[in-house]
Amino acid sequence: MLKRTLLVLCLPAAFYLKAQDISEIRNTTDVYNNNRISGTAKYVGMAGSMGALGGDISSLNVNPAGLGVNIASDLSLSLSTFSNKNKSTLAGTSVSNKVNKTDLGNASAIIAFDLTNMNSKWKFVNIGVSYNSIFLNDGLGTPGNNNIVIQKDLIDANNNPLVGNLTYKGHVYNRDGRLNKTNFSLGANYDNKIYLGVGVNMSNANLTQDDYAFFHLDANNVTDSYEKQYTPYLEQANGFSANFGIIGKVNNMFRVGAAIETPTWWSTERVYRDYMIDNDGYTDAADFSEKRDLRTPFKATLSAAFVPNKNFAFNVDYIQGLGKPKYTTTSAVNTDLNAFYNENYKSSSEVRLGAEYRFQGLRVRAGYAFSSNPFNNMSLSSYNDSGIIQDTNYSNLILSKRNTLGVGLGYDFKAFYIDAAYQNVSSDYNNPFLYGNVDQGTGYYSNNFDINAPAYAVSKVKNQVNNFVFTLGWKF
Repeated sequence: MLKRTLLVLCLPAAFYLKAQDISEIRNTTDVYNNNRISGTAKYVGMAGSMGALGGDISSLNVNPAGLGVNIASDLSLSLSTFSNKNKSTLAGTSVSNKVNKTDLGNASAIIAFDLTNMNSKWKFVNIGVSYNSIFLNDGLGTPGNNNIVIQKDLIDANNNPLVGNLTYKGHVYNRDGRLNKTNFSLGANYDNKIYLGVGVNMSNANLTQDDYAFFHLDANNVTDSYEKQYTPYLEQANGFSANFGIIGKVNNMFRVGAAIETPTWWSTERVYRDYMIDNDGYTDAADFSEKRDLRTPFKATLSAAFVPNKNFAFNVDYIQGLGKPKYTTTSAVNTDLNAFYNENYKSSSEVRLGAEYRFQGLRVRAGYAFSSNPFNNMSLSSYNDSGIIQDTNYSNLILSKRNTLGVGLGYDFKAFYIDAAYQNVSSDYNNPFLYGNVDQGTGYYSNNFDINAPAYAVSKVKNQVNNFVFTLGWKF
């Protein structure tokens, strides 16, 4: 096992970005501290807002006490279609990338134990098992800018020195993979007034990440691709967390809920490409592996629901992150990452609203969720459209606030039910890339030589994720 070592830079925390692969920061926040709304069609259609309502297996993601609301056993399967579109704009030119996937998104089972005939105030004790899977695929291509030119000292065929001009022609971040989560929960109903729940979560992630740029060299009139140091990489991770919750009926129309989720303790293993320059001045590469441990923040949830009758229900959830991501394995690169998060990460929050209307067997659902930007404003040394390097302040760097809209329909056939939902997730952010320093282990490499890029290029990205979920269930 080879541990990467990076130069720890000076104190201004935004500059810790220069010692990091941007994709690593994005994946730490967006994958391992995942807060995406996914699960059954009912849950997705209500934008994940079920913290004080419960009654659906996916509500365990917000509050495991929702399992205690069930009064029947339940088996369900959910098919998910995923579409992720990025539009990246740089210097007035845009490139769009779209990824489409379809697969089993959720499989769940609830076993309800009816205790109402035992003359006890404990009415139900329920066991729930849920498997949930989401796609991590994210293709992000950015156009070139002929005003960005990097000079490189070279030697021609006659062994004479020359200065080559490398013109930036494009960049690609590409991530493929899946994030899976298996939940085992226990819920209980006390006197139809108080619902309690506890759950344990076992997660695993598998992803591949690419980061490469295209440059045109005037000396030989060739455009070539250049890989970022330590990419591509393959990463596998296993995580564990637990959550606890309670729901209480204030009266027949109002309910309140509270839940806490522990950090997820991740153990990751990565196989990455390490580039080096041989004695003849050409690029050589070898694959190495490393293991690291990561701890994500706590999450606390407060919920309230209004249920005026059997036909209508409305729920609101407030989810607050507590703490910052932290790599607990000692190394120089982890020290830099932790310093970046300590300085630039702010505890993110999310508000979810969801409603359901019932008319006989028909169910109509809608929901909305807003997630705050997880990062503070940051300043970077970056190229402007004219190729001039200047310090610029960015408010939505790497990731940003996120809006989620859900709508859904369902029909209850008594024993069987079918549900369908549509979800749109939108966000706009600034995408930094290109900076690389060979001495710091962040350069770009082709088959022939390396490149030091003295500043970032930053594109504006509009991201749209559209998901459809179809659920078939059986209650017994």
